Amino acid sequence: MARINLLPWREQLREERKQRFLVTLAGVLVVAAGVVFLGDQYLSGAIEQQSARNDFVRKEIAVLDARIKEISELKTRRQQLLERMKIIQDLQGNRPIIGRVFDQLVRTLPDGVYFTGLKMTGKNIAIVGASESNNRVSSLMRNLESSDWLTAPNLTEVKADTPGEMGQSNIFQLSVQQTLPVVEVQGAKK
Repeated sequence: MARINLLPWREQLREERKQRFLVTLAGVLVVAAGVVFLGDQYLSGAIEQQSARNDFVRKEIAVLDARIKEISELKTRRQQLLERMKIIQDLQGNRPIIGRVFDQLVRTLPDGVYFTGLKMTGKNIAIVGASESNNRVSSLMRNLESSDWLTAPNLTEVKADTPGEMGQSNIFQLSVQQTLPVVEVQGAKK
C-alpha cells in the first residue's frame, strides 16, 4: 500500500523556513547592531584621541607663543640697551671734542669781543656776543674760518647798541659749524 501523507507538510515547511529566516534576520540585525556599535566606539575613541592631541598641540602652541613673546621683548630690550650703549660711547668719544671746541672758541676770540650766549644744536653752534667795532667781528669770523675745529662762520645780525656811558658797542649773532680736523697720516706718499 502506498503511503500518502495527508498532513499539511507544505505549510509546515513554509513555517520552518519562515522561522529560520526570522532567526537569521534577527541574528544579522544583532551582528549589524554590534558592528555599528563597535564602529561607533572606535570612531568615538579616535575622535577623543585626536581631540586630546589637538588640546596638547594648542597648549604647546600657547607655551611657544609665550616664549616667542618673551624672546621678542628680550630682543627689544637688547636693542634698547645697544642704543643706550652707543649713545654713551658716542658721548664718551665726543667728550674731549667739546673741550677742544670751547678751547678753539676762546683762541679765536680777538680783543674787544666777548660772547654773551652759546647754543649748540647738533654740529651747529649759535653765538651771540658784543664787540667794540665791526672790524673785530670780521676778525672773529676770519679766526673761526682758520680754525681746524670750526668752519663756515655765518654772520646773521649786527646791531649797534649804545648802553650809555660805556661807549658804542655792536651786538652780533653768528653761527658756525663744528668739524673734526683732518689728520694727515705720517709717511703717506704725496
